[in-house]
Amino acid sequence: MKFKNRSAGSVLFDIFNHALQIFLIVICMYPFYYLFIYSLSDPAEASGGIYLLPKAFTLKNYIQVLELPGIVQATLVSVARTVIGTVISVLGCMLYAYILTKKELPFRKIIYRMTVITMYVGGGLIPTYIVLKSYGFINSFWVYVIPGAIGAFNVILAKTYIEQLPEVLEESAMIDGAGYFTCFFKIVMPLSKSIVATIALFVAVGQWNAWFDNYLYVFESEKFTLQYILYMYLTQVQNTIKQLQEGAMSGMSSVVLTPESVRVTITMLVTIPIIMVYPFVQKHFVKGIMIGAVKG
Repeated sequence: MKFKNRSAGSVLFDIFNHALQIFLIVICMYPFYYLFIYSLSDPAEASGGIYLLPKAFTLKNYIQVLELPGIVQATLVSVARTVIGTVISVLGCMLYAYILTKKELPFRKIIYRMTVITMYVGGGLIPTYIVLKSYGFINSFWVYVIPGAIGAFNVILAKTYIEQLPEVLEESAMIDGAGYFTCFFKIVMPLSKSIVATIALFVAVGQWNAWFDNYLYVFESEKFTLQYILYMYLTQVQNTIKQLQEGAMSGMSSVVLTPESVRVTITMLVTIPIIMVYPFVQKHFVKGIMIGAVKG
């Protein structure tokens, strides 16, 4: 028996501990589950209260929200910035971290300390805007991916991880004539899948959820991100309802959206895609964080 030779206090503690963990999981997960079932319910039925299952199951909420002007184009922009931004950031952070591990780099410690300082001190909004404008990034897609390509926190994780790798691997490769770039792409990167997955997850979540840079630096509607478009619809929910109702009348839809159903559906639209990424990187994520955070 599992509880054989165990004291009553130990058994009660385990029961209490498991019950507490289950309770915490429920109260953390239920709000998200509530939004999910609400978005799948008929707005008129859901307004009366909903608890465990959708009421009058329907996908009309998603269909009508996706028909809002600019949603498709904004989705493409968000997907593009997430993919391109993640690739550039992962390569940039890993390469920068790899360079910082080389003792022959002049002023290596000073460069590393200056990198860490950027986590605490920033230039400010106006200087940042002036710099981006001088480089021609204003109203450009590249303002989404280039300025934040190198993150100090990600560099610290990557540098610490790379320092854990056996030096003899690079030394033997260099004896055979390999250079730094060959060692980086053929030895370091293949052995750093865990930290690469960790950084990729951090960057992808940040890129997908970002909207404030769009608000500050991009003014052309065809370059708006999905999050910024949905943010505008959320802040003008009554106008959004009017647009949806006009579209529903023309399509003879039986579902009449409410402000709450619009908010919930929009929230789920921006949340579900990034949540689907987690299962694919989870096994690498924990390992990368543990090894990459052992020392700084």
